[in-house]
Amino acid sequence: MTKPWIEGRFEENVITTTIEQGINWARQSSLWPMTFGLACCAIEMMASGASRYDIDRFGAGAFRATPRQADLMIVAGTVTYKMASRVRRLYNQMPNPKYVIAMGACTVGGGPYFKYGYHVVKGVDLVVPVDVYVPGCPPRPESLLEGLMRIQDKVKGQKITKRNGTRISDELPVPHHSGYAEPGTEIDPLFDHQKITG
Repeated sequence: MTKPWIEGRFEENVITTTIEQGINWARQSSLWPMTFGLACCAIEMMASGASRYDIDRFGAGAFRATPRQADLMIVAGTVTYKMASRVRRLYNQMPNPKYVIAMGACTVGGGPYFKYGYHVVKGVDLVVPVDVYVPGCPPRPESLLEGLMRIQDKVKGQKITKRNGTRISDELPVPHHSGYAEPGTEIDPLFDHQKITG
């Protein structure tokens, strides 16, 4: 369990913490999503930025129109094979550290197009690495805010320091669409799981 970024050590007008916790607090409080809606889920993403749900209270209300200024990609909608290369190009243009939320059933796994939609990618995780999955058709704005809070949990647990020349893994488990999973090792991507059988 991580300590809060203010570790409870107070003196007169002085609060002590670590640089790492301070940087992670600043990062999680100022996530800038990229304006990137592909289909009907983008309407729910826009609703989460409106006054009723107010995504700005999480520090994520500054939707950027360019990937060079964004550190969060919310892929909201159906990803077709024609659009997949553009999604990857925009992801590569984002500065590190960068995060991805897959929003909606079509984005997470193909949705209603899974069996007969030959033009739809069967999950955006085949194109870019996804940090948080937000299922639903379409998911409500509250679901997107929950996914944003899971991204903030991931940012809070990141380590800046290195041990033996390699990065230390995150303290918190990586959010996954089937629940929390331990950070895995690098494995080769799957290619045969899209084949339709039967």
